Amino acid sequence: MTLFEKIAVREIPATIIAEGEDWIAFRDIQPQAPVHFLVVPKRCIPRINEANSADTPLLGTLLSAATATARQEGLDENGYRIVINNGPDGGESVPHLHVHVLGGRHMQWPPG
Repeated sequence: MTLFEKIAVREIPATIIAEGEDWIAFRDIQPQAPVHFLVVPKRCIPRINEANSADTPLLGTLLSAATATARQEGLDENGYRIVINNGPDGGESVPHLHVHVLGGRHMQWPPG
């Protein structure tokens, strides 16, 4: 099981802020912004590059969950950033697809 699967089944503690049937949202343990949370599918897809057409509904659900949770966290007025890392050069640190949502400050462009 991946770290995120263990969080989803409550084997590892996390600050869970929202949850649906197929996904879970929790605060990042190394936040890069005043508000930084992850939205993770409960079923492991190692990375976005390995998602297939059968995963399309879940991918849409993840983005909908990210925006709904951002709204819940008060980020909708000033904006926020959604990031999905893919592979080592993309900054992926856990081999389980996850959506980063960052907000609460002005984001720079280009990102790191």
